[in-house]
Amino acid sequence: MKLVIHGKNIEITDAIREYVHQKLEKATSHYLNVTNEIDVHLSVARNPRINERQIAEVTVYANGTVIRAEEGSESLYASIDLVADKIARKLRKYKEKRLDKKVQSKTVEVVEQQPVTPDLIGDRTPELPGEVVRTKYFAMPPMTIDEALEQLQLVDHDFYMFCNAETGEINVIYERNHGGYGVIQPRRNNGHTGHKNGKTAQNTPVAEKTQAK
Repeated sequence: MKLVIHGKNIEITDAIREYVHQKLEKATSHYLNVTNEIDVHLSVARNPRINERQIAEVTVYANGTVIRAEEGSESLYASIDLVADKIARKLRKYKEKRLDKKVQSKTVEVVEQQPVTPDLIGDRTPELPGEVVRTKYFAMPPMTIDEALEQLQLVDHDFYMFCNAETGEINVIYERNHGGYGVIQPRRNNGHTGHKNGKTAQNTPVAEKTQAK
């Protein structure tokens, strides 16, 4: 298993490196057969008004699945403890879901097509960061909306971009502020989405479908 440690505004000492190895090896000890690589980012916020200044972010690559967790506290070692526990829980849930899929068939429900949202930002003023602070590259194998929803829950982000297995197009699934999940799809010139035969995707938890222009 490959483990890579990065630091921002902090020196990765031998003691810190050893502690990370010890905690993550314990957290992933029961999942070594599915764990390929672990990427660790440790950072210290320079803003003194931020209470949780010591941040530990861990990304686990497990047989094509990305599992991510992030924790922060006033102590870097405490943050490492918290994130290791969180990763262990997510790995356990990931493995249980895979086992459940082998013995159960999932019940799906057709989601009614929602009207196109003309404006995704409302009266808010769009603001972009002054610079790109990190660039990430990852494999994008085709997946269903159900599988993309699982990935969203595993990576701990507000949204997840994926290649829709049904249409071959790039979609974004996201967590809505008022509950449920939404899917952003490209809209073709004829005003239709990329779904075949005009059918909507089948997925019980997704509460809204939004089409991006």
